[in-house]
Amino acid sequence: MKSGNFSATTEFLLLGLSEDPQLQPLLFCVFLSMYLVSVFGNLLIILAIVYDSHLHTPMYFFLSNLSFVDICLTSTTVPKMLVNIQTQSKSISYTGCLTQICFVLTFAGSENGILVMMAFDRFVAICHPLRYKAIMNPKLCRLLVLPSFLISVLDALLHTLMALRLSFCTDLEIPHFFCELAHVLKLACSDILINNILVYLVTSLLGVVPLSGIIISYTQIVSSVLKIPSAGGKYKAFSICGSHLIVVSLFYGTGFGVYLSSAATHSSRKSAIVSVMYTVVTPMMNPFIYSLRNKDMMGALRKLISRISASH
Repeated sequence: MKSGNFSATTEFLLLGLSEDPQLQPLLFCVFLSMYLVSVFGNLLIILAIVYDSHLHTPMYFFLSNLSFVDICLTSTTVPKMLVNIQTQSKSISYTGCLTQICFVLTFAGSENGILVMMAFDRFVAICHPLRYKAIMNPKLCRLLVLPSFLISVLDALLHTLMALRLSFCTDLEIPHFFCELAHVLKLACSDILINNILVYLVTSLLGVVPLSGIIISYTQIVSSVLKIPSAGGKYKAFSICGSHLIVVSLFYGTGFGVYLSSAATHSSRKSAIVSVMYTVVTPMMNPFIYSLRNKDMMGALRKLISRISASH
């Protein structure tokens, strides 16, 4: 391995999803459209929940937090990509790259935690309906969100600080549209054994354990729903959980896909395409998934849009 000094590293080069000049205008238009839909869609969800008192419940409290995290996650990666395409520049500063890593890990980890809380909320609502209001009180909801965010911040800071000790060689090209930790580690000249151990350990703890919690919650939910005598009651119970299950499948499926693809294939481009799913596509789809299947949310959105139109 060549030796290098990380203090001399001033910037990395983000190669993006394609280096074909003819594809750049198309990529710019597609990602700008997806970014705007994601931001405005999630912002509408937050405003609808805030302004409609009927939606001031634990389920919508977690949903508003999920929408906020989705806006932050997609805003951490897409704007820099759009700027690079527009300016025909591939560079990102060393500080900017590490900052991007930190924020992506923070918001992805926060989304992970919120999805677990939403599963717990559905578990209590269906399996313990008479005690739902007593258990899922506002204080508990806030106490659930705060530790999740703090754990995500600590995890992100740990990986970022460990990346600071690395030295890099002359090849500083990242075959991705943002600074993803796994790709940055591959560019290091110094020993990354400890970094890799931390990545796999934390992925196991903060990925597998929460997913196991979601699976256990839904196992109990299915067991309780099957005991409901009426077909209408079963349909209503399953429809309540349907949106959450779709989002969980998208987030965890693509999230684990990134790590499996980076480990199983030498094509970093394929890993980058998979990353688009959990950093861009999933945040964009969440507002549609939670609103189109939810009459209360659709009603709140109509009221909000009517109020905005009336004010103008």
